[in-house]
Amino acid sequence: MTVRISVRAASFTESVIREMNRLALEAGAVSLAQGYPDFESPVDLRTAAINALHQDVSQYAITWGARPLRAAIAARVTRSHPTWPVDPETQVTVTCGATEAMIAAMLGVVDPGDEVVLFEPFYENYGPDAILTGATPRYVTLHEPDWSIDPDELRAAFTARTRAIVINSPHNPTGKVFSREELELIAGLCIEHDAVAITDDIYQHIVYEGEHIPLATLPGMADRTIAIDSLSKTYSVTGWRIGWAIASPELSIGIRRVHDFLTVGAAAPLQAAAVVALQFPDSYYDKLLHDYRGRRDRILPALESAGFRVHRPAGAYYVMTDIRDLTDEDDVTFARRLIADPGVAAVPGSSFFSDPALGRTKLRFAFPKKHDTLDDAAERLARIRRP
Repeated sequence: MTVRISVRAASFTESVIREMNRLALEAGAVSLAQGYPDFESPVDLRTAAINALHQDVSQYAITWGARPLRAAIAARVTRSHPTWPVDPETQVTVTCGATEAMIAAMLGVVDPGDEVVLFEPFYENYGPDAILTGATPRYVTLHEPDWSIDPDELRAAFTARTRAIVINSPHNPTGKVFSREELELIAGLCIEHDAVAITDDIYQHIVYEGEHIPLATLPGMADRTIAIDSLSKTYSVTGWRIGWAIASPELSIGIRRVHDFLTVGAAAPLQAAAVVALQFPDSYYDKLLHDYRGRRDRILPALESAGFRVHRPAGAYYVMTDIRDLTDEDDVTFARRLIADPGVAAVPGSSFFSDPALGRTKLRFAFPKKHDTLDDAAERLARIRRP
């Protein structure tokens, strides 16, 4: 027999983000590549997980999520957005992180031959997810310097084959926060073309300028939006892999069926602990934002001083930069050189584009780190040798 991988698996590479983080660890560099905190998660959340283990919460939860967690998710949504009612019994599916929620959503509602609209630069999972469904990605550019949408380009991307569009706001890797006007344009096109919107909302509590507007709250969008979120970024537990998808009962049927056969279910004791996190007071989210604003304001001047052209993020915890004033090297070569000397890891910009050439002068830095870590990175970046 011929030993080979599938055509679909051969059409994309391993995660560049995780590769760069791995190289950083091997080299002893400061990793600002993968977006995970190096500070402690909330002690009340960890205590809740310990208590769940002591109480022997060890067996399968309901496949689409333990009932108390689904109720807590629905209650949290309604508390934040009173015009968006969510039925925990029929509309919430708990998954193994937002990553699984996204692929379960696509496999649950998209067929081979359909088209999925993606904004680029994009988080690296979206393209492979669309390919794994057998769909064709159609890319729409976010234009610098403010990562704006050209309405005509977006309209042209919608065709008779369009089944879904993915919106990530606040946006990874740029930090863009989509405006109400942009979301209304997207909503109108979804309604016109009978398409589903899949929204990746995991940074919704980290917004420095503007506001996070759930697409499901816009007229006509509640029944055609799949809203994805997770514990990872808001509660600093990226390794717990507890996420969820909120959708209409009709769309949830497809998501739940796929999820059941992908993973069966997320870890039961961590689901129990997640209920505690979702009941945190509003002051928790205020402090989260305050602390991330401080980290952003710490890393931006360090990058500018080192010679990077910096795009100031309006949300999330990433900075997209341009390296053309520092080197004639491409993004991958320069990123690897930075890991070796002065010892700071970032993600090559080409991994966020369908055409790698579009990102050859860009690097993304992640800043969910302790101030000491960011200061260490700043000292190292100051040693970059300019041409």
